Amino acid sequence: MEAQSNGYAGRIAVCPGSYDPVTYGHLDIIRRGAKIFDKVVVAVVNASVRKNAPLFDADERIALIEQSLTDVPNVEVVKFDILVVDLAREVGASVILKGLRAISDFEYEFEMNQLNRSMAPEVESVYMMASPMYSFVSSSGIKEMVRFGGTVDEMVPPHVAVRLAEALKSQTSS
Repeated sequence: MEAQSNGYAGRIAVCPGSYDPVTYGHLDIIRRGAKIFDKVVVAVVNASVRKNAPLFDADERIALIEQSLTDVPNVEVVKFDILVVDLAREVGASVILKGLRAISDFEYEFEMNQLNRSMAPEVESVYMMASPMYSFVSSSGIKEMVRFGGTVDEMVPPHVAVRLAEALKSQTSS
């Protein structure tokens, strides 16, 4: 009996985001994507193109993600400061992979999908629903929790929690 293809064989997916900081929710989507696609390029938006400066610079966010995914060989983490569809073309990706937590995510991603399709109809957007245990996790919420002394051990890897506490402490003492 011949094995059936999942339709994504040989495909590369780009999984863009700010990842400031990377959460277990992000990592869940990336890991699940890595099981479906041959390669997942985790694309970390460079701070220079964002209105609000991130807590961590792009290189540190990349390092935190790479440290979190050492066991996933088909993931590459890159920095970008161009349109996601242009990055997808640059790395040979046919898919933009995103996670959805709530209706508000859907509304934003629906709009982005329409814009991306108009610029690059050959690049498909694929959305994964957040796993229930991560559906409420957001990077901004995690930063706020740590700022006010909350614990985020179940939401981010240990090395991320340590760096987050250090960065926020130095931010408030400056």
